[in-house]
Parts: sequence; structure tokens; C-alpha cells
Amino acid sequence: MLKNSLGEVQYEVTVAALEDKIVQRAVVAVLNAVYEQEFVGFSYGFRPKRSAHDALDALIVGINRKRVNWVLDLDVRDFFGTVSHEWLVRFLEHRIGDQRILRLIRKWLKAGVLEEGVVTEGEVGTPQGATVSPLLANAYLHYVFDLWAHQWRKRHATGDVIIVRYADDAVLGFEHEAEARRFLEDLRTRFAEFSLSLHPDKTRLIEFGRHAAATRKRQGLGRPETFSFLGFTLICGKSRRGHFLIHRKTRGDRMRATLRRVKDELRRRMHWPLPEQGRWLRQVLTGYFAYHAVPTNFWALRAFHGEVRHLWRRFLSRRSQRGRVTWDRFQPLAAAWLPLPRILHLWPDQRFDVRHPRWEPSA
Repeated sequence: MLKNSLGEVQYEVTVAALEDKIVQRAVVAVLNAVYEQEFVGFSYGFRPKRSAHDALDALIVGINRKRVNWVLDLDVRDFFGTVSHEWLVRFLEHRIGDQRILRLIRKWLKAGVLEEGVVTEGEVGTPQGATVSPLLANAYLHYVFDLWAHQWRKRHATGDVIIVRYADDAVLGFEHEAEARRFLEDLRTRFAEFSLSLHPDKTRLIEFGRHAAATRKRQGLGRPETFSFLGFTLICGKSRRGHFLIHRKTRGDRMRATLRRVKDELRRRMHWPLPEQGRWLRQVLTGYFAYHAVPTNFWALRAFHGEVRHLWRRFLSRRSQRGRVTWDRFQPLAAAWLPLPRILHLWPDQRFDVRHPRWEPSA
């Protein structure tokens, strides 16, 4: 046993965390089988066989195929830090009868945070970084938002309404502005009952859809506003044939943040052998393209690829005092190690129709 008390506490906390992760994985596997039968179709976050791209496909297909003229972009303020433990346990008791599972979840919720050797317990929020947190968040929003929004749509909406939620990010499309504003006010009241609130600056109602550009032009308001969802900015645009088309573009702030991380890592690896640098940069670009290489986003991919090339050449030029690496010398390296940008994902309607065929009840 270590005599240093701080070291001893750290040792005990590390072992407990490892044990908890193993148990949490087992509990999540069991609860997923239970709740997958309960969760609604427009919930996509942290669910088996559902991804962020599935949520994006559903949103774009919904705007294209329904009469959507207004988009409500919801932002829950500090959701994972404000979840009520009391309400969460009450929600879980609807489907979980095993008191041993509930006791474990209560223990995880009250585990608190270890800072400088002091454990602080909280009455709200989900465990930070815990395997079980995404499932608990989905269960909480299932009762607070999903079921309520589904019933609101059936009872109060006279026009088309679409809903897509990914974890605590949700986007809704409305045919009528008045219904969108009524939903927003009712949602604020609903959230207040369950210790949640909407961010006043990031929650927006904007005119968006196939008729938004023409309507705003008649009113002299300029081009339709844009909104962001799951790392992309969605823009009202047109296809080459002049038809309405939603353009997706990588968020500029996300791209800049990624490039800053690449720059910092290149500085650390500046004197590594060229093949090792090249292999690492290939992995970076391959991973970036795997998510962002969607139709209508080619120019953003090309810009990212160009910035990575520029950064690599700059750091190679700083490896020695022999002078800059010329483009003639650099081009073979880039061609050998840096994959060129290309679109990897299908168009949203093509993938959506394959995964949600019309003859299935959930379509």
C-alpha cells in the first residue's frame, strides 16, 4: 500500500472507475434491448445502427418532401449538466423493475467529480465520460421531449411538422410560422418543469425551405438564413438544373479547430521521419473525409486538403536551414501520402429510402 494518501486515493478511484466501466457496458447492452423498442423514430443519437448521417438524411428528406417553410433550431442549455436525478430515476422506473439496476444507476449518478483529491457530489447532471450517460440522456429526453413533441404534433398541428433529434440537438420543420412559435413557447414551459431550459441566443426560428428564397425576395429581406446541425451548415440553394437543393457545408469554426489541432501535432512531429508523418496525415485526411465528404461539400473538402498540404510543406521547410521545400520537391510527397478529396456519401434521399423503405411501418 502506498503511504502517500493522495496516491492511495487515486489508486482506489482508478480501480473503481475500471470496474464501473465494465458494469456500465453490461447494463447499457441490456437497457438498449429494452429501450430500442420504446424510442421514437426521429431520435437518432447514440442508438444502435443509427448515425449522425442518418439524422442529417432524415432532416433533409423531411424538408424536401414535406411542406416545410420554417425551421426551429433548438439548443438545450447545458443539458448533460442539468438533468434532474429525481426525474431521471422516475422515468427509468417506468420500464426497469429490477431494483439492483436502479441502485447501480443511482450510485453512478451520485458518484460526483474528483478534483484535487476532493469528491464533490451533485444532485443534477449525468456522469461525465461515463458509458451509461448517453443512454440515460436519451431516456430522459424520450419522456421530456420525444413523446411530448409527438403528441403535440398530433393534437395541435394543422400543417406539416417534422422532428429530428440527435442527443440534445434537435431541429424541427413547420409549415406555419404561428405553429412554430406556439410550439416554442409550449416547449419552454415543458422544459421548465423538468429542470431544463433553452439557450436564448442559440435557439432560433428561421424561414427555411423551398419557398423561403422567393418569399424573402418579395419582401426585400435578402437570402434565407442558415442553421447548423451535426457539424454542417445547411443552406437553401439550387441544383445545376435550377431545382431547390439543400447545400451542406462543413462549419467554418469546426474546420479551423481541426486545422489548429493538425498544426499543433505537426509541430510536435516536425522531426519525425517523412514516412511516419505521411502515414499520420493520411489517417487525418481519411478520417476527416469519412465524415465530411457529403454531396455539395466538395469545395470545403478541397479547402481542408489544401490547408493540410500548406501546413506540411511549411513544417518540412523548417526542419533544417537548407532552405524552403519547393513545390516541385513537395508535390511527389503530397501525391504519395495525402489522399485527394472526393465525395464518399450518397445523396440523402437515396440512402434514406434504402434504410427506410416505404412498405415498412416505421417509414
